[in-house]
Amino acid sequence: MSRFDLDRIGRGLPFAAALPSLREALATTGTAVVQAPPGTGKTTLVPPAVAEFVGIGGTGRTVGTGGTGGGSGRVVVTQPRRVAARSAARRLAGLTGTEPGGLVGYSVRGDSRVGRNTRVEFVTPGVLVRRLISDPDLPGVVAVVLDEVHERDVESDLAFALLCELRELRDDLPVVAMSATLEAGRFATLLGGSDPATAAPAPVVDVPAVLHPLELAYAPAPVPRLDARGVTDGFLEHVAAVIAAEVIAAKTSAAKTDAAEATAAAGPDGAPADPHDILVFLPGVREIDRVARALAARLGDAAEILPLHGGLDAAAQDRAVSGSGRRTDAAGRAVPRVVVSTDLAESSLTVPGVRVVVDACLSREPRRDTARDMSGLVTVSASRDSCVQRAGRAARLGPGRAVRCLSEQEFTHLPSHRAPAIATSDLTTFTLDVACWGAPRGEGLALPDAPPAGELDRAETVLRGLGALDDDGRATDRGRALARVPADPRHARALLDGAELVGPRVAAEVVALLASDRRSPGGDLAADLRALRSGRAPDTGAWKQQAGRLERIAREATESGGGSAHGSDERGGSRGSGHGGAVRGDARREGAAREEAAGLVIALAHPDRVARRRGDQYTFASGTGAVLPPGSALSGHEWLAVAEVGRASGRAAGEAGAVIRGAAAISLDDALGAASHLVDDDETAHLSGGAVTGRRVKRLGAIELSSTPVRPSPASAARAVSAAVRAGGLAALNPGADADVLWRRLALAHRELGEPWPDVSADGLADRLEEWLGPEIASLAEGRKIADRDLGPALRRLLPWPEAGTFDELVPERIEVPSSSSYRVDYPAPGSDDAPVLAAKLQECFGWTSSPRICGGRVPVTVHLLSPAGRPLAVTRDLEFFWREAYPGVRAEMRGRYPKHPWPEDPMSAEPTRRTNRKR
Repeated sequence: MSRFDLDRIGRGLPFAAALPSLREALATTGTAVVQAPPGTGKTTLVPPAVAEFVGIGGTGRTVGTGGTGGGSGRVVVTQPRRVAARSAARRLAGLTGTEPGGLVGYSVRGDSRVGRNTRVEFVTPGVLVRRLISDPDLPGVVAVVLDEVHERDVESDLAFALLCELRELRDDLPVVAMSATLEAGRFATLLGGSDPATAAPAPVVDVPAVLHPLELAYAPAPVPRLDARGVTDGFLEHVAAVIAAEVIAAKTSAAKTDAAEATAAAGPDGAPADPHDILVFLPGVREIDRVARALAARLGDAAEILPLHGGLDAAAQDRAVSGSGRRTDAAGRAVPRVVVSTDLAESSLTVPGVRVVVDACLSREPRRDTARDMSGLVTVSASRDSCVQRAGRAARLGPGRAVRCLSEQEFTHLPSHRAPAIATSDLTTFTLDVACWGAPRGEGLALPDAPPAGELDRAETVLRGLGALDDDGRATDRGRALARVPADPRHARALLDGAELVGPRVAAEVVALLASDRRSPGGDLAADLRALRSGRAPDTGAWKQQAGRLERIAREATESGGGSAHGSDERGGSRGSGHGGAVRGDARREGAAREEAAGLVIALAHPDRVARRRGDQYTFASGTGAVLPPGSALSGHEWLAVAEVGRASGRAAGEAGAVIRGAAAISLDDALGAASHLVDDDETAHLSGGAVTGRRVKRLGAIELSSTPVRPSPASAARAVSAAVRAGGLAALNPGADADVLWRRLALAHRELGEPWPDVSADGLADRLEEWLGPEIASLAEGRKIADRDLGPALRRLLPWPEAGTFDELVPERIEVPSSSSYRVDYPAPGSDDAPVLAAKLQECFGWTSSPRICGGRVPVTVHLLSPAGRPLAVTRDLEFFWREAYPGVRAEMRGRYPKHPWPEDPMSAEPTRRTNRKR
């Protein structure tokens, strides 16, 4: 078998000096963590070195020396992005004098070039995860190299964790993790093994950076970088102006280079050296397109503008990163290139010839909005470590210059590190993958960071709705079928079920559109689909390629009968049986109108986002809401199937604060069929005015479809009363004065004495509703009302036996005062810490020296002493103190105002009375 010439491949690469350390690590432990900054050659040299060092013989691992090995298996190398995997494969193949698909190959979504003799295969982490889940033994693979693990994508983290577990079962599989940052120790510990008592960290191979002089400059914009809508147009114009200035400065500097320097820099044939290129970092496709247009207007033919992002087809991506095919001017001189890229060129991809970096210092990162049930990419300020990595791209080949489009002070306030994607992303695919692996919720896996529990709960809810998980969180046969499709599980469901309903081709076209992440101004995905089918859209080629691949997968699944959602599933229902005959497993809709089919396939992917118009807003089956963008062609449609919704602010976003970014119209029948597991037809009841009314309500999730008055059943009546009492306490039953006083007395007994006196809070009453209000609920179900006279006796059912006999003594309704009159005690409301109050006229309390106490003497009663007109004169819990200290002042003030009433000098010896002096 062909071998790699490591001396030739590693010539000039700093990592070549670390090959002995790597060989020793693999020979000793079979693992290694490589820490090497960009530009040291780790991506180019480590994969062929591992292929040469590691050979397979029988069941054990053997390690060669000095490149004399030569195994018979394949080394799989992950790269975080497709363009990086293809670029790395092409570079390594070129260094070996072969073409991709020979000694070196690659496999990414929708594109694969491998052959029988391929020894190093570059893949994305998603491809590796699919292979591990399909066959954990990884047959034919002799080693795995995980590159750029510091980028912390969800699939990269998962691939790393699965390989850590696999090595415990297959220790003959060498694993190398490579990072460009200082997280090597963390990954070395995880890779070393799960048992901290016996495991040692994997060896770390550290290669220092090759430092070339780097000039840093700051160019803050006179306008804000971000607003509520994202990156501002003014800031993008500023970035374009900074880039144009750098191009002009580079050309001026080149013109001043003397002939000797030009000759020294020229190639062997005396041709002028290539100009220094500029690499620009922007957060997304819209910003790249906007800046590219502005540069074209500013520079004309003075520079070649090349966009670089994941949405481009392979040819356009390769042209930006290959450095070949340079354009020349009229004098035959090479024109400088300006590569305008997303962060995929930050560390995992090398763009040759770059000596200048212009960084917008922005990043597009995944975020999850739980309140609105939205997830997607959000533009934020980049982290400082990302900006440092980007700037380093300018000094990989020699002295360079980096310009950051903010102030130096703003740079110091950027977050130090980027949050790992597992903490901020939608985890639906991750949750299905770990369930298929046999580790529900990722428990027991060596993940660098644990996934958020709340997001795992939400993802499990989604997957159970698709029939992909059982109640224990384990993958069903249906879930395994979805996991075999290289797509988000929701898109996989739409593809497989949609193929049965509208045909594989139409389903594949719509799913390819959903997976493309393209965004149209009006949010009309049916219009996008028309543009793609007609070839008018700029990304038609990539879409057609993806649609063709998905169509083949759908046809294979349809022909084999695998993955169909129809028929019985683990949840005991018949998924896709439809409502109103809309979705039937035995009737293809190949000839259905494509506009209608788009909505159906989208609803199959996102049944919880089926939405119904309510005024200016659409309500989703999930319960959230959003509005359409102003002027959208979808306005007026009663029902929509929504694929994407985003956060927004201002009047245009409506009360929900969310805008529909992508949707298609759908019929009610198709909505009911696609979201059949969300359809509910049940009876509801409501307590109002002392009576219970019932209705039979049909719902699609949170969307009410119809409502019919019915007599409530005893069970629904009980639920209605329980809900009302739990929300409003006894007040929900409109109690009269007697029932209210009893309720307050019971509450004080529970507060002061505890068990067995009943808890009569809102929750306490609701929890024991049948016990104390059962007969009255039965009457409510028959159409009667609860009368006030019923509530007192009902509450007394809660009194414990035999303690009930002492209740009136412990918590008396009335207390007698010295005049022999008795007055009702005003008890505090349940939940209050206030004391009970007794109000009586001052003259009726003459001689009363001890304030009353209740609850067996535990609780003092606050006494309100009233004037003859019933107004408070004093509030006290110490009557003796009042008569001695406060009464003389009260007497002096009140006896002139109320001369007909007794105001004795000695209240302690006076006769308590209700009468005036004359009546006495």
